[in-house]
Amino acid sequence: MELSLISRLKNAWNVFRSRSPTTGTTYFSGSSYRPDRTRLTRGTERTIVTSVYNRIAQDIASIDFHHVRTDENGRFTEIIKSGLNDCLSYSANLDQTGRNFIFDAAMSLMDEGSIALVPTDTDDDINNDISPGSYDILSIRVGKIITWYPAHILVSVYNEKTGKKQEITIPKTSCAIIENPFYAVMNEPNSTLQRLIRKLILLDKIDDNASSGKLDLIIQLPYVVKTTLKKEQAEERRKDIERQLSGSKYGIAYTDGTEKITQLNRPVENTLMSQIEYLTSMLYSQLGITKEIMDGSADEKTMMNYYSRTIEPFASALRDEMRRKFVSQNARTRGQSIMFFRDPFKLVPVNSLAEIADKMTRNEIMSSNEFRQIIGLPPSDDPRADELHNSNMPDQDQGAGDYPVTEPMEEENQNEPY
Repeated sequence: MELSLISRLKNAWNVFRSRSPTTGTTYFSGSSYRPDRTRLTRGTERTIVTSVYNRIAQDIASIDFHHVRTDENGRFTEIIKSGLNDCLSYSANLDQTGRNFIFDAAMSLMDEGSIALVPTDTDDDINNDISPGSYDILSIRVGKIITWYPAHILVSVYNEKTGKKQEITIPKTSCAIIENPFYAVMNEPNSTLQRLIRKLILLDKIDDNASSGKLDLIIQLPYVVKTTLKKEQAEERRKDIERQLSGSKYGIAYTDGTEKITQLNRPVENTLMSQIEYLTSMLYSQLGITKEIMDGSADEKTMMNYYSRTIEPFASALRDEMRRKFVSQNARTRGQSIMFFRDPFKLVPVNSLAEIADKMTRNEIMSSNEFRQIIGLPPSDDPRADELHNSNMPDQDQGAGDYPVTEPMEEENQNEPY
């Protein structure tokens, strides 16, 4: 039985404090940047790996997650209007929409390896001894797992009341703990992705040193530098050349005719770039990504393989854990579940839509109004547009022989000669 609004407000519970969130002191804290935004770790934001993360997270966020009701065979029947469904499809919290929340979860999952989806506002205390999913979720956030305990976890979650991230301890049964399905490829210390990140950081250091403005000169003096006096004379000579170069407009200095200068900052050939190219291609193959997917020129077959091998494991990991923790056993017996849906017509070219529309309506899979909604047209007022019927076949109330019969025209003046 649904609780009234007043009852829900009385029983409302916030994860950051034990008292009701409807009362208490209001905190004000300002920041020059968005404090709840995902911050990538391990130097990932300085490498091309960020573009791979962003591409995968955007495609995961384009999938619609819903709290649904199913029939006895597990088939989808309708979307349930609940707080959990609002969090997944409309507004997850004060700062994020449902799509932004899924994007945040995907980015954090690939970067951290394991994350927690923490219900921050519910209609009951999740610390009480209650079955998982027996409460309605009003807002939810992505949390970073700090410490693992046998039955609890310590997570860092953004507190919208204070404007800062706060560490809290919550039961494992009250939050969805999700592990990256590609953990062995992306998050293990010696995985392909981590090796690629280290190589890219090393390449950045080499580029920084090459463009730092150093000359890397060796000055060969016309005397042996072994005694302390000669070393002091050599150090003074080095400083004199540095003063000439730094004080000159065009960086010109003079030397003695007996001195010889050797410059060392010449490009040195190494295998670093070839190793980066090898690790990049290996990472793409292990994740099911191609260069065409990244630049947007992949065909339909390549995209279908990418969605089935890369996107589907992430979406299934999110769905399965949220279904396990946020839908109670009693609700599952009554047909409640969490499902995700992807628009199959996004990759279809315009010239193929007409043929697909004809097959879908003719085989009574979709009605005319359902297909009009896909291509962005308003529904038709014709009541037949909401029915599943084949327009090429006669109606059931009209028999096969109930066609209008045209009577033969009477021949006039048959006896008249031509």
